[in-house]
Amino acid sequence: MNLKKSLAALAAVATFSVAASAEELSVAATPVPHAEILEFVKPALAEQGVELDVKVFTDYIQPNIQVDQKRMDANFFQHQPYLDEFNAGRGTNLVTVTGVHVEPFGAYSSKIDSLEDLEDGAVVAIPNDPTNGGRALLLLQKAGLITLEDASKITATPRDIADNPKGLDFKELEAATLPRILNQVDVALINTNYALEAGLNPTEDALVIEGSDSPYVNILVARPDNKDSEAMKKLAAALKSDEVKAFIMDSYEGAVVPAF
Repeated sequence: MNLKKSLAALAAVATFSVAASAEELSVAATPVPHAEILEFVKPALAEQGVELDVKVFTDYIQPNIQVDQKRMDANFFQHQPYLDEFNAGRGTNLVTVTGVHVEPFGAYSSKIDSLEDLEDGAVVAIPNDPTNGGRALLLLQKAGLITLEDASKITATPRDIADNPKGLDFKELEAATLPRILNQVDVALINTNYALEAGLNPTEDALVIEGSDSPYVNILVARPDNKDSEAMKKLAAALKSDEVKAFIMDSYEGAVVPAF
């Protein structure tokens, strides 16, 4: 074998060795902004020997089930109050790896331009899962439309409303469906990821929106058995890099806010 062929063979072996040593990390995510952020960090992780496999889900149940059943390594779509409620209700033991960003929650309407225009008996749609439903009611309380029996209860439901002067009619629906029924109700309280997917601009279209001090930081979630793996540590570090912070600020213009 001549020198040229020998060098080519060595290069091929080296390439194979790098590819063979790459560790795959599968992450379940909702489309916007979570999957987009994960796709952004893919090249940097590949350079560190981690092949990121992003699977997109459009609901808030399957991503946790997939990780719990070890079909996926991690997920990125939820905040801590939702994870706590899920673990308690489903008997799972999923854990937080790191916090990444906040998606300020907002109220939207295709019928009115201000919450002051809400008529008595107006129909208000909120998410039907405990934490996001409670989050919606807390925002409406902050806006002065209702008063809750416990002003700080994050899992409040319409049954926990102590004062509802306008007699608002609350409809509890799956979070993902709320943008699609916006024209059928007077107001809908929508998670920012679903608002963005529907073409809404939270900073311009929301009638009221959480501030950047929101406690609902979106988190990378894994299992106790893999949360400290080297690949997971590399992903967590990538998600909290200066490059990701700049990507979030440039791409979402305040609709998504870095939490680091």
